[in-house]
Amino acid sequence: MQQAQDFRDECQALAALLAHQPEQVFAAPTQFNGWTVNDVLGHLHFFNAAAEAALAGPDRFDRMMSGAQAALAAGGSILAMQFPWLDGLSGAALFAEWQIGARRLADAYQGANPKARVKWVGPEMSALSAITARQMETWAHGQEIFDLLGQTRRDTDRLRNIAHLGVATFGWSFQVRGQPVPEPAPYVSLTAPSGAIWTWNAPQQDNRIDGSAVAFAQVVTQVRNLADTDLQATAGTARRWMQQAQCFAGPAVAPPVAGSRYRASVRTGP
Repeated sequence: MQQAQDFRDECQALAALLAHQPEQVFAAPTQFNGWTVNDVLGHLHFFNAAAEAALAGPDRFDRMMSGAQAALAAGGSILAMQFPWLDGLSGAALFAEWQIGARRLADAYQGANPKARVKWVGPEMSALSAITARQMETWAHGQEIFDLLGQTRRDTDRLRNIAHLGVATFGWSFQVRGQPVPEPAPYVSLTAPSGAIWTWNAPQQDNRIDGSAVAFAQVVTQVRNLADTDLQATAGTARRWMQQAQCFAGPAVAPPVAGSRYRASVRTGP
């Protein structure tokens, strides 16, 4: 699957950012709920291992996730559920293990049947969706590290996978909040990093979203508030969607407050 290579490339972009960083960077808090770089890498490493286990079969997935899911069901946080599995792994050692696990996961999915069904924390999904979700999470959680270090990511057209996931979860963004899904879905026209124009859904002048693919991906993954991007969304359905878009599973999550997520070296928020 090309998506497996895209996941690999996304991980390598984040690894290049962190390579040769001093040890204290791993303990630094990010703008995402105060998670440290260690927390972010641990989260990615844990769920990469879960995706690898899922591809191996439901029994292996259940064995890996049983303790973490029990802790989550008992009221534990999505962050704390990784700690027993990590067993104290942190810093440069965690960074190295995350890279090894990411390469192994990409290798496993590279030759997988895209239509194969794999178990997950929520509903099961296709192998294609599973590895796309791993790219999305790597890109989204990587953003807080790029922001912390004051760096701008050089995005490529592999971002289309994340933009497509954002469009595909239009209905979910309303359903997860117990709201009826409005019809029709907005027309989406995005400028890719290469300059290409990507479009989805039927053209509509009064129900559309226009802007950069990077900004759209930032909004649907909730690493930026709509107001902090160049996206243009018409009043009505398109704007409502962008104000609560959520391309990831789990309970409803509110987007970040305007001005609260930014690249450290060019802070413009309060």
